[in-house]
Amino acid sequence: MVTQHGEAPLTTRSVLLSVLLGTDPPEMSAQRLVQVGGLFGFSGGAVRTSLTRMTQRGELVADDGRYRLGERLLRRQARQFQSRRAERHPWSGRWQIFVVTVDARAAKERSELRAAMAELRLALQREGVWLRPDNLAEDRLPVATRIVDDQCYRFVGHPAGEDTALAEALWDLSGWAERAVELRRLMAPLTRVLATRDVGQLHDGFVVSAACLRHFQADPLLPAELLDRRWPGDDLRRDYDRFDREYRATLSAWFTSL
Repeated sequence: MVTQHGEAPLTTRSVLLSVLLGTDPPEMSAQRLVQVGGLFGFSGGAVRTSLTRMTQRGELVADDGRYRLGERLLRRQARQFQSRRAERHPWSGRWQIFVVTVDARAAKERSELRAAMAELRLALQREGVWLRPDNLAEDRLPVATRIVDDQCYRFVGHPAGEDTALAEALWDLSGWAERAVELRRLMAPLTRVLATRDVGQLHDGFVVSAACLRHFQADPLLPAELLDRRWPGDDLRRDYDRFDREYRATLSAWFTSL
């Protein structure tokens, strides 16, 4: 396992998933995935073993020596792409409020609901009550929406009190912003070096890229009216787009040299 910049250790599985999640379409040959694993110090045998196990779990689908993401991970990829784009609607000032209406739920149902709420970027206000500003497309994540609708009743309205204070109570906005600034600081020198096609930076660049993508998914995507004017979300995404272009070009150059 390898780690960098205080991130969790990378495993063979996490490297393979990250590569496929960041590829469009999310499919690669076994040979290419073995090469990627080697970049991070994983042996060909370890990569093939991980591919077999991931296929058995339904995370990947194998077809004639190629591997592609399974259905559940395709939904995860869709969420990842949406997080990068951060598309939001103009905000009318209304909030979505969801109240759990199903009693005696099984543990699996409760777990699925919490995961769906997180995907939809809803915050828990108190047990059984979730909310967020009504500024995101309702049809963006149909599977998560269906899970929520099966267990909750939806209201649209305006909570009592000041909107900004409520948002700050529901989400750790200062923590997200501080981490975004840190990630921009980590990306800047890597972007400059990757522009020279230095393949020696692919390892560190991969770790920082994965951290950025995770951070995008933690962004509550609030309306601008509820954010500090120095909110770094747009700046982080612009920096990441530049970084990602240089990283992909360098990775392509590395593959060509093999």
